[in-house]
Amino acid sequence: MTTFAAFKTEQEKGMSKKVSDSRLPDRIFESSWEVCNKVGGIHTVLSTHAKQLKVLYGEAICYIGPDLQNEVQKAEFNETSTPLDEWSAYARRHDKLSIRCGRWNIPGEPLVILVDFKKYYAYKNHIYSQFWEWFGVDSIQAYGDYDESCMFAYACGEVIRSWERYHLEQDPAVVAHFHEWTTGLGLLYVKKHLPCVATVFTTHATSIGRSISGNGKKLYKYIEGYQGDQMARELNMVAKHSVEKTAAFQADCFTTVSDITAAECAQLIGKAPDLVTPNGFEDDFVPRGAVAIAKRKAARRLLLEVAESILGYSLHKNVLMLATSGRYEFRNKGLDVFIESLHRLRHDRSLDRQILAYILVPGDVSAARQEVLQRLEALRKSKTTSSSAKQQSDLGNSPEAESAQPGPIYHPYNTHWLNHIEQDKVLNTIKHLGFTNGPDEKVKIIFVPCYLHGHDGIFNKSYYDILQAFDLTAFLSYYEPWGYTPLESLAFSVPTLTTSLSGFGRWLQKLGYKDTDIRQGAAVIPRNDSNYEEVVQQTAGVFADFASLHSEERKEVRKKAGRLSKQALWSNFIKYYQQAYDLALSKVEKYNKQKKTSK
Repeated sequence: MTTFAAFKTEQEKGMSKKVSDSRLPDRIFESSWEVCNKVGGIHTVLSTHAKQLKVLYGEAICYIGPDLQNEVQKAEFNETSTPLDEWSAYARRHDKLSIRCGRWNIPGEPLVILVDFKKYYAYKNHIYSQFWEWFGVDSIQAYGDYDESCMFAYACGEVIRSWERYHLEQDPAVVAHFHEWTTGLGLLYVKKHLPCVATVFTTHATSIGRSISGNGKKLYKYIEGYQGDQMARELNMVAKHSVEKTAAFQADCFTTVSDITAAECAQLIGKAPDLVTPNGFEDDFVPRGAVAIAKRKAARRLLLEVAESILGYSLHKNVLMLATSGRYEFRNKGLDVFIESLHRLRHDRSLDRQILAYILVPGDVSAARQEVLQRLEALRKSKTTSSSAKQQSDLGNSPEAESAQPGPIYHPYNTHWLNHIEQDKVLNTIKHLGFTNGPDEKVKIIFVPCYLHGHDGIFNKSYYDILQAFDLTAFLSYYEPWGYTPLESLAFSVPTLTTSLSGFGRWLQKLGYKDTDIRQGAAVIPRNDSNYEEVVQQTAGVFADFASLHSEERKEVRKKAGRLSKQALWSNFIKYYQQAYDLALSKVEKYNKQKKTSK
């Protein structure tokens, strides 16, 4: 049994493997559903570490993603001539692969292959039968996104096999890196057909761990009592768990993103990772100096305008802005704690300033609210015609702007309409706790249930453009293998609050951020299975403490947050990927030598 407290990685024990002087890979394939497809945190991992990998390996690094041909993907993919042209022509002609090659529009502009996997659905049952016979992968109870993921993963395997066949005479050293269970079948394809290709499998969160916590069960208190296969049957997760577990055991190198998830893997998958590969960040796109100040002011102005259009009254221009964001996992991501903490803050008599809190979590969005758009247009028009009056007011708007706001809109909590809005947990919790968002309330809370990709209909700005407006962010997760959201906040010099149940929170604790003093630039709330009330109270306390700081004190905290983010740059973490590739190649080289000796 492996407890979370007891787990120690090889890095911590001082036994970390150094990158050897052995042969560098001639090709590194990184396969993920989130290549040129921004749907979650893995997209951030891949799109930010590409630049460092390009520096280390040049054109050897190549990404494989699904060819979805949607608007979001079109913005990220540049179909152009590349060193892959000759092979791609061969792959289309000889292997009948439906692929497009080009560059990923991210820093480093790495090579990318998008593969259309739809044709494999016709052979789905045969494919599943083969992998049952070869590896014992149980796909009988597959449902949901399992088929889509596995057909894409199989297509990734076909792409790698085609490239290897075309370059067979050159005997290239190849690493195939697969991210998350969604590509596990691709790794197994490579193990079956290309045993000379070194394989790396990274789980960013175990399917069973996420499901246990998502179903309201106590993951950490009873971790030693959970058996992965048994829980997979209980939670109807047999297929996903089966492919994930098999890929972990078959990979030449198995990695995960944090110590807390490493212990989870050891218990629920039954195999401890060979390495922990923590997630870093690239901040070269983060604005600096006068540009940063201007962008921050513009973002704050936008957030104020949207809020005032919903609330129907003016907010003070120096209102304290808080936010949380991430996946819509109500308990796992701590959305319940965030809302409850704001509720406690409402009743804090010492609070002497307005709080505007945003929840930026994509939900089952229907459409932008037309009444919000209409009010925004009227508000901006009134501001344009009364700029002199605005400059003389301590409030965000002039008297003329006030007259353009005829009271709160119906349902003054959300920027967009949702499908099945009556079942939405965030909105139901806000209303259940008695938030009215009225002018007499110190704390206002607004839900933005859509992706901030630049064309949501209300903000029409990216998440990063909006993020820099906030004074403080909080990510109060119960289940968070790493946690990019607090790291992103720090990169934009926004102080952040997280918990000890996130991988990033554990990393902060190693650096000495072990208490709730937000004046450090970041704070970590101790969290476990049994201290929900304490977490809520401590979070509300941090909010109140931060609200009490003077302007100059908050500026100093912002500086500390920005400096802290530098310690999590990919330039500090990419060495773990090098170790993973080296370990996988070493195992394959050993296999090849044994094979030659046996002949």
